Amino acid sequence: MAAHRCGPLKQQNKAHKGGRHRGRGSAQRDGKGRLPLKTLSKKVRKELSRVDQRHRASQLRKQKKEAVLAEKRQLGSKDGPPHQVLVVPLHNRISLPEAFQSLQDRDTGTVHLNDWGSTHSFMLLCPRMKHRWFFTSARPEDLHTVLDLAKVADTILFLLDPLEGWDSTGDYCLSCLFAQGLPTYTLAIQGISGLPPKKQIDARKKLSKVVEKRFPDDKLHQLDTQQEAGMLLRQLANQKQRHLAFRDRRAYLFASAADFVPNEENNLVGTLKISGYVRGQTLSVNSLLHIIGHGDFQMKQIDAPVDPFPLNPRVVKSQKDPAMAMEICDMDAVTDMEEDVKVLMKADPDRQESLQTEVIPDPMEGEQTWPTEEELNEAKDFLKESSKVVKKVPKGTSSYQAEWILDEDGESGGEGDEYDNVEHEDLMEEESQDESSEEEDEEEYETMTIGESVRDDLYDEKVDEEAEEKLLEKYKQERLEEMFPDEVDTPRDVAARIRFQKYRGLRSFRTSPWDPKENLPQDYARIFQFQNFTNTRKRIFKEIEEKEIEGAEVGWYVTLHVSAVPVSVVEHFRRGAPLIAFSLLPHEQKMSVLNMVVSRHPGNAEPVKAKEELIFHCGFRRFRASPLFSQHTAADKHKFQRFMTADTAQVVTAYAPITFPPASVLLFKQNSNGMHSLIATGHLLSVDPDRMVIKRVVLSGHPFKIFTKMAVVRYMFFSREDVLWFKPVELRTKWGRRGHIKEPLGKRMWCLEPCLDFPSATKSTGLEDHGSNSVLIRPTCCVFFLGTHGHMKCSFDGKLKSQDTVLMNLYKRVFPKWTYDPYVPEPVPWAKSEISSMVPEVDTE
Repeated sequence: MAAHRCGPLKQQNKAHKGGRHRGRGSAQRDGKGRLPLKTLSKKVRKELSRVDQRHRASQLRKQKKEAVLAEKRQLGSKDGPPHQVLVVPLHNRISLPEAFQSLQDRDTGTVHLNDWGSTHSFMLLCPRMKHRWFFTSARPEDLHTVLDLAKVADTILFLLDPLEGWDSTGDYCLSCLFAQGLPTYTLAIQGISGLPPKKQIDARKKLSKVVEKRFPDDKLHQLDTQQEAGMLLRQLANQKQRHLAFRDRRAYLFASAADFVPNEENNLVGTLKISGYVRGQTLSVNSLLHIIGHGDFQMKQIDAPVDPFPLNPRVVKSQKDPAMAMEICDMDAVTDMEEDVKVLMKADPDRQESLQTEVIPDPMEGEQTWPTEEELNEAKDFLKESSKVVKKVPKGTSSYQAEWILDEDGESGGEGDEYDNVEHEDLMEEESQDESSEEEDEEEYETMTIGESVRDDLYDEKVDEEAEEKLLEKYKQERLEEMFPDEVDTPRDVAARIRFQKYRGLRSFRTSPWDPKENLPQDYARIFQFQNFTNTRKRIFKEIEEKEIEGAEVGWYVTLHVSAVPVSVVEHFRRGAPLIAFSLLPHEQKMSVLNMVVSRHPGNAEPVKAKEELIFHCGFRRFRASPLFSQHTAADKHKFQRFMTADTAQVVTAYAPITFPPASVLLFKQNSNGMHSLIATGHLLSVDPDRMVIKRVVLSGHPFKIFTKMAVVRYMFFSREDVLWFKPVELRTKWGRRGHIKEPLGKRMWCLEPCLDFPSATKSTGLEDHGSNSVLIRPTCCVFFLGTHGHMKCSFDGKLKSQDTVLMNLYKRVFPKWTYDPYVPEPVPWAKSEISSMVPEVDTE
């Protein structure tokens, strides 16, 4: 009887994994006394019961609510600074005196009037509401005054026209304020009661649609009567405050009074006494003080005079003369009535911040000296360690045999990384040469055709023909850059190896190494750099939150004694300009390289070239500089942009004092008539001198003769020496081909006599390859080449097309110019230009 055999479809079960199973005792023996991991805080939260979770959530809500209420009660109370309100009329038909007259209600409280030049202000004390306000005003045409007062205002009150809301000047002012950062704001309509009753409802509906674009979900208030003004005051007092990050971590002060004491040696410089309420943070006398528009200064001392505007003054009648009355401030506000002025702090020279802004470079610092024996031994040991190479060798191979084993050469995978994520259509968009660079040659352009103006003669008289020609030339350069990015014509009068001697070729723009400390300019010896900027910023902000600083507390009325201040500061204040001071954090007076991310403002289409002088409003600072533009990427190298583009965000790099972000950035350009035009807005990115901005130039050539994978290219170079010089650099085409230069082309000639008259002749000995023949020539003979047109033989990874263009990328690092100037001239009152800002059509061939 035959035995049963299983078929091919028999089920095959997985075999059991035999072996030793770990028990509890073996696990403890293997642990050998190791302690278990500590329980994380997240697990503790998960282990809380539902009742505990609800209780914890209610506690957090209660703490946040109490913090908001404490902030509301602090602002404008007897212990805090007055509630500062900036009134901005957004239309030229709005009357500021009428608005102030409505707010100055004698029945509501006491009014103290102040008149400082063009800036009208008054203090309103309301004991019944337990609140005090300080109202200031600024016209939208006065750009610097509006932006400076908005930096320190607690609330901005925008006055709207009942028919149009705001005009062009008001819209421009709103754009600047939104870019800088808006504090708490309120919208009020003036003059709507003057309309017929039937039209008032329609006017409010139309105005709500207009306002909704900039202020969605905001309520409109009226300001025509005393009753409406009282309701508006309650709204201002109960509003939740919005915070501006750049001022919450610094102490700042709005000067209500200023006095100047000149020095004995020089009357133009002296001590400035500024009086006002401390806001933001505690003010230390050892920190530096920045007066907006004037610079950084040191303080001598801080005094505490009597508060001139107490919320609850008491009237005490004299027993000898009942007719005489004397106002005495609240006992909580003034502790010592015998002394009018109390000195709070005096500066300590050992702890006071220095005014040094730049490093004084030592020309002998980089001088090389002969190394010592210890340094030589360390260098040898380092070379031995760095020269060790790990290789895969057969077993039993000695170290001597391993030295002769070569690694297999593999092609680098980085080739082509630069254009891995770039489509061929993007390669067709090329830029032109940057004429603003010091070393760039001016390109030869074709003539342009400008259409005849259809305006009348009066319009033509207002147009500056010279300015229009310059603007048109800029538009032409910007258009050429969009079509041919970075393309440069090879010069005929200068050798390319000399013209582009500072440039280099890169196998991959993204992955190829570039030392950030290589070939730094002389200006880098004058600036400061952080070892780790992010950690320094975190440490300083943590000290502000946790460490108790000795100085004037928030809400105190103080007098600051600022030393070495020019007399022009107090003259500027007496003419009506606001005087605002910010305390500086450590290192914020020192110069470094600032990187700011900005986006083009849609209201300005004028081309802006790199290294043009621009006006910066960075946080609480104002200065002028000539910046660089570069792409905003996450790589270690960033491509230089010759013009500010309108579609993407760019990084602006310039020399400026250190400022810790967050901080808003506004870029203005001064026109020929003195007006400042807003061209870009953004924020501060970092303070990093090692951020590399790489400029690219593209040399182009035309395929003259095309073979299977070989081609003869011309017009890229015009001499044989240039072809040999740039032979190692990789080539690419606009249609995605890649290749290399094989050899230059030219007819070779031999001279049997010594010939020293030919400048391109080279000495040669031995056998020279001439086709299939070999010629023996004498050591004294010369070989020279005819035809210096620069034709070259190139090989590619595929067949070229006749309409393709051969390109060569060259790179160099660029640095900003040291053009920092803290002085910014006062702008002319802004007005909308009558000339159309549309881009003219340029005929470029």
